[in-house]
Amino acid sequence: MLKTKKVTGEEILTELKSLINETCAKNRSKFFQTHKGGYGEGDLFLGLTVPQQRKIVSKYYRDITVKETEKLLRNKFHEARYIALAILIEKYKKKKISDKEKKEIAGAYLRNGKHINNWDLVDISAPHIIGEYWFNNSPEDLWKYAKSENLWQERISVIATLYFIRRNVFDKTLELAVFFIKHEHDLMHKAVGWMLREAGKRDEEVLYKFLDKHHKVMPRTMLRYAIEKLPERKRKHYMGK
Repeated sequence: MLKTKKVTGEEILTELKSLINETCAKNRSKFFQTHKGGYGEGDLFLGLTVPQQRKIVSKYYRDITVKETEKLLRNKFHEARYIALAILIEKYKKKKISDKEKKEIAGAYLRNGKHINNWDLVDISAPHIIGEYWFNNSPEDLWKYAKSENLWQERISVIATLYFIRRNVFDKTLELAVFFIKHEHDLMHKAVGWMLREAGKRDEEVLYKFLDKHHKVMPRTMLRYAIEKLPERKRKHYMGK
């Protein structure tokens, strides 16, 4: 049986650079607020579309090691980090994956937390890798990220609980929602509200109980996200001052 040639992170990066689209890069830089003072300050884009990135992931994820994927995850270009995370997700969700392999991938994720530094990178990866790993191994470890005082690690801790929610386990999401209820950043308000909404889809009473207790002190964005799927009369009730 022929051995498949392993691809390096540098080889993938070379292919990414061949697809540079300066107009798209400029638009994405604006969208992800890379200007001074923006939440994505200093991030760099090549201008690849999501379908282009997904095509590269599909092409290479079987033939790149976790170690080489980490090199991409540390790259200065946003698309390289996005592709690295998507590759790790594909590796993590293999049908035949050992606990050792899962630990290796989770370790790579946690070692490189500072490079998972925008909301799209967090949102595509947190439930599928570290959410699953925390749920099955050390659910309390998410609090290390929650208490980090780093916006992206805080968001990872919340979004990771989507994996919990999909298994009808809501306590961590609710505890984090209370913990972050006075958070100053709109991106955390949106993340918490989104997870509360997802919990409500599974069990409306869980959401109603939380809202009855906290809706008067919730940031308005968090509240709007949380109640988005509720009946209109309920939305008006909770949004009423």
